[in-house]
Amino acid sequence: MLLAGAFAAGYLLVEIPPANAAATAQSNVYLYRDGTPLARDGEVNRESVRLDRIPLTLQRAVLAAEERDFATSRAVDPKAMVRAAWHTVTGKGRQSGSTITQQYVKNYYLGQEQTVSRKAKEFFIAIRLGREKSKQDILQGYLNTSYFGRNAYGVQAAARAYYGKDVERLDTAEGAYLASLLKAPSAYDVTTHPQNRAKAVARWHYVLDGMVTEGWLSRADRAALRFPDPQTARSVTALSGQRGYVVQAVEEYLTSRGIVDRKTLAGGGFRITTTLEPAKQEALAEAVEDRVVSRLDPDRNPADRFVRVGAASVDPANGRVLAMYGGIDYTRQYVNNATRRDYQVGSTFKPFVLTAAVQSGARTQQGRPITPSTLYDGTNRRPVEGWSGGPYDPANEDDASYGVIPVGTATDLSVNAVYAQMAVDVGPAHVRRTAIALGLPGSTPDLTASPSIALGAATASVLDMATAYATLAAHGRLGAYTLVEGVTRGGEKLALPALQPRQAVTREAADTTTSVLRGVVEAGTGTAARSAGRPAAGKTGTAEDDKAAWFAGYTPELATVVALMGQDPETGHQEPLYGALGEERVAGGGAPAEIWGRFTREALAGTPPRDFDLRPMPGAEAGAGSSATPTPAPTSVLAPVPDGTEEYVTGEAGPEAAPARGTGPDAPGREAGPRTAERGTPAHRPDGQ
Repeated sequence: MLLAGAFAAGYLLVEIPPANAAATAQSNVYLYRDGTPLARDGEVNRESVRLDRIPLTLQRAVLAAEERDFATSRAVDPKAMVRAAWHTVTGKGRQSGSTITQQYVKNYYLGQEQTVSRKAKEFFIAIRLGREKSKQDILQGYLNTSYFGRNAYGVQAAARAYYGKDVERLDTAEGAYLASLLKAPSAYDVTTHPQNRAKAVARWHYVLDGMVTEGWLSRADRAALRFPDPQTARSVTALSGQRGYVVQAVEEYLTSRGIVDRKTLAGGGFRITTTLEPAKQEALAEAVEDRVVSRLDPDRNPADRFVRVGAASVDPANGRVLAMYGGIDYTRQYVNNATRRDYQVGSTFKPFVLTAAVQSGARTQQGRPITPSTLYDGTNRRPVEGWSGGPYDPANEDDASYGVIPVGTATDLSVNAVYAQMAVDVGPAHVRRTAIALGLPGSTPDLTASPSIALGAATASVLDMATAYATLAAHGRLGAYTLVEGVTRGGEKLALPALQPRQAVTREAADTTTSVLRGVVEAGTGTAARSAGRPAAGKTGTAEDDKAAWFAGYTPELATVVALMGQDPETGHQEPLYGALGEERVAGGGAPAEIWGRFTREALAGTPPRDFDLRPMPGAEAGAGSSATPTPAPTSVLAPVPDGTEEYVTGEAGPEAAPARGTGPDAPGREAGPRTAERGTPAHRPDGQ
């Protein structure tokens, strides 16, 4: 009567509690576009899956290992519990008397402590659970909460940890090995503890023999199976290397677009397929390692301490981000250099001015249409005309003067004086609107509608710039990027915002800009990018005081932007890159263009080179390909233009003869920067003058 009363009281008083936090905690799993694992976040390595994703052979292997009559047995087995207790008391060794239901209760609702009170609660909760939940639900919960070793909770995490594949792809032998681990997860890991291999193999045979006994596996199939050695355990930190940067960027992408809120995302359980491709991701990291990281020697050269690299590559056809480089290692440097927005983009902004000019049909102060052949005065510190916001006379790089030159040559040589005037002629507000249409966020810092906008005072991210250049490569279409291919949670797909391809700028405007940027690679400041071995267009850029160096370029298939940034690792302050990598000055045409060339060559290896299919404005190709030596132009004199007519060019040229296209102080490897912080500040010279 006492026992019956105690049982009744226990059954009535003990309720099924909520799940413990550890049992419901899951990682967010990040995959490459092809489905291979990329990263996971969260302290608990678990990804819960539905029972229908778990192979029937694996389910049966677990039952053969733990409870062969699970389908028909009760939730608790008092005889087994008494037998287990007797073995423990008499010193015959520990033996579990728990059913699968009881083990699930311990994993999901309670904890692992060995106390009488916990065992009593487990007993009564298991009875209630057996009456209220189906066998399928209990088995699914058990398989998702059991520990398999290697920090893997649940069969999906175990499948990844031991065989590098999703659970549904496990064969019978592999499933039987995972089932055998449940008895002693760490001890039966044959790669970590090879001395226990005989015991692990014996346990594996025991599981398979049980499947045969229960009629779940034929003797012939059983005889054909061989022990499936698991892969070596990996001790890589979950977010080390590039993984943490990718996770950070994807989380920002999902939350900023309202796909999922931060709190829900932090709860885990999401399976996120990115647009990144593993081969391209590896090629980008190798290019940075080869051209920058392997050359750094902070002990010998203090400036090397400041070097940071960010890069991103976008498919112009659809806006997919195919590769991203955020920094040396997320566990050592947490800021993602591919997405940060605090470094000036320099002269990589200039193509947006030309695009805006063609897009709007802009004219010079004298009323002539702006084309790649239009002549401008490239004299150093020439004050801009037609701007009511105050005097502005930007310096060219190294205070070089170029005289009267066509826009195409001014682009090759990155002449600040020309582009500042062109921005006024086009209208700084229209230049700003065009940059946003191409892909720069409207919230980009310092994207101000003034003449300095042409020189890249804005601090867009590497990924922002890659998006804008991808739009140019796509003949002016798209203007957006995507970093996520798909998101699921608990087997349910989340809706992603559909990319609406649009004509951001006219094809004529985009293709005219491309035709000019081809000259930058062929004979201008970006000739190092020719190492890609295929037709390319691009632009170099340098931030004020050489605190960043950029190369932004594209082929018809791929748009990639690379930036070197200077930052003190202790204070976080931006620092000039003078002397870094053993170079007197680091320029966009140097290491950034070299990284771009190597990556593009490797990323597109095996595909035939494609030429650009351009439809530029009339005369654009001729203007872009001009190599005539420009000549000085005195104030208000008639200067010849390519079509045989004449126009007034205001401003006075410098005393020296202008260099030919592709030569002079701004030639390959030396491009102009914004020079916008202080009016009249001289360009830096190595002697400090």
